[in-house]
Amino acid sequence: MTVEVPRGGRVLFIGDSITDAGRDRSGGDDLGTGYAMMAGAWFTARHPEHRATFLNRGVSGDRVRDLRARWESDCLALVPQVVSVLIGINDTWRRYSEDDPTSPADFARDYRHILESTRRMGARIILVEPFVIPLDDAKRAWREDLDPKVDVVRRLAAEFDATLVAVDKLFQAADVDERVWTNDGVHLTPFGHALLAQQWLRAVTPPA
Repeated sequence: MTVEVPRGGRVLFIGDSITDAGRDRSGGDDLGTGYAMMAGAWFTARHPEHRATFLNRGVSGDRVRDLRARWESDCLALVPQVVSVLIGINDTWRRYSEDDPTSPADFARDYRHILESTRRMGARIILVEPFVIPLDDAKRAWREDLDPKVDVVRRLAAEFDATLVAVDKLFQAADVDERVWTNDGVHLTPFGHALLAQQWLRAVTPPA
């Protein structure tokens, strides 16, 4: 199932540092240097007459609870027609870096809250799976915590009739040295962002 981007529509990318990708916050229209910028640029290059607007409200370090806290100002107030969410890796990371875990139940509760308000607004929803690229044994151990959260995202995509962008196994399936895609298992190189952007673009379509 693909999401139709309406002509002249507004598409919002929102999430953590992977979406943020160094965006300039002094204005409201900078897309950063990552997959959000690449996906918006490729979509516009293919459909210049479409005149869709792309916005980025990624914030480095965010967990789903942080996304919930700013959802009104950074999503609903912008009245997007399409909302693309990528969140979850920091909910796992903080368990290992700060002994501050997020349970799957809490993750699902806060994620469901933002999706319910988004559905009431009438926006179409794209959910991007959180992921970790296993560069070492420490990152492989994160699967214990991350896998239940990936399952939550998949269930919520079905529950809310959202389009799921499956990326959790995307990088491994590419069958190259993982360091092509990332230097730390989480943050993407330009090549990793490009691969993610291509996968994201498969989830959207302009109207006929």
